[in-house]
Amino acid sequence: MKPRSKATAASIVDPGLEKPLLHLHAANNADSFWDAVQDVIEAALPTCFIGLTLQHNPISPRIAKSTQKLTGSFFPVTAIEKHFNSHPRRNVVFISDFFSDERHFKRSLFYRRCMLPTNGQWAIGLFFWGVRRLLAAIVVVRSIQQGEPSRSQIRLIRRLHTQFQTALGRLRLLERERAERVAFEQFMRRVPLPTALLRWNLRLVYQNQAAAEFCAAWQRGFSGVRFIKLKAPLPPEILDGCRVLKNRWKQLSPLGLAPPILREKTVRHPTRRDLRAIISLKQISSAAVARPHFLVEFESLRGSPNRSRTIAASLSHLARLTKREQHLARLVCDGRSNQEIADTTGLSLETVKKHLHSIFCKLEVPSRSRLIALMR
Repeated sequence: MKPRSKATAASIVDPGLEKPLLHLHAANNADSFWDAVQDVIEAALPTCFIGLTLQHNPISPRIAKSTQKLTGSFFPVTAIEKHFNSHPRRNVVFISDFFSDERHFKRSLFYRRCMLPTNGQWAIGLFFWGVRRLLAAIVVVRSIQQGEPSRSQIRLIRRLHTQFQTALGRLRLLERERAERVAFEQFMRRVPLPTALLRWNLRLVYQNQAAAEFCAAWQRGFSGVRFIKLKAPLPPEILDGCRVLKNRWKQLSPLGLAPPILREKTVRHPTRRDLRAIISLKQISSAAVARPHFLVEFESLRGSPNRSRTIAASLSHLARLTKREQHLARLVCDGRSNQEIADTTGLSLETVKKHLHSIFCKLEVPSRSRLIALMR
């Protein structure tokens, strides 16, 4: 394959647009996207009026931004609806495509509200479509003194449409993920299982209210935090456990998958042996670019007179078990013998004993009576 020449590579992006395009593709919300749009168009067509509209429903925009404060909307809704009914989903449209002649144009609201206040004569619209609706539009207006842009400038604007489309698609994904994360965090606040998530550098990503209370109880005891609200940091024992897992992960071969013993560590309270935390490495796959996160699940192995805390403890114990083990644990709590459990589930007696042994090991209970007391 013949290598691309430097001149060809440099002609793809104007050197004056490199930095604005970097800002465009780094935008993570509507405001930063709007600032980047201004920078890019200012580098391509200096001193132009610029307007941005977002969240069209289906054509009328809910959000409108412009470089100059206008008395009304600069978006010609009626003309756009009429144009797209006959020319659907066009990406780049000139003002002459909306209006048949100059008289019709100067009688329009768009001329009176946008073109006239900005002394505009020429305009181009960049439209961005989703599957079924218009997502956003960028309007660029040049004044009479600036005149009509050259053919090379128009070609550049057309090429920039792809850059805006890519940045807008990325922004949609970021906002969707952010909305999902916020909803998930609101859900996790209501879950009584104390759970925290840490990045590879041991910075806290998220912890629910139950985890915050457990961290305070880890340091002061449950009686000390019953009537006050504390924002306790993660216990140092938990951070040390994460460092141990981090060192184990670093010692793996580059293409090796971490066995379960390397991906999970149990950390106990230095004095209260009934308090513990299970730390596990979480990674999408061994070939992922990002390094693993640390998921911390707190547990209290001793019952409590507080009903909500007792429910939380039972849930945390059940979460450690597989679906079949959860079912067997419930049968044990119902007072069934091993043979009765085997007859009910259709398993052999030996298989039931193996599952019960696994349950006892995971929950660290020595007998059926202690298991029943723990689960209740």
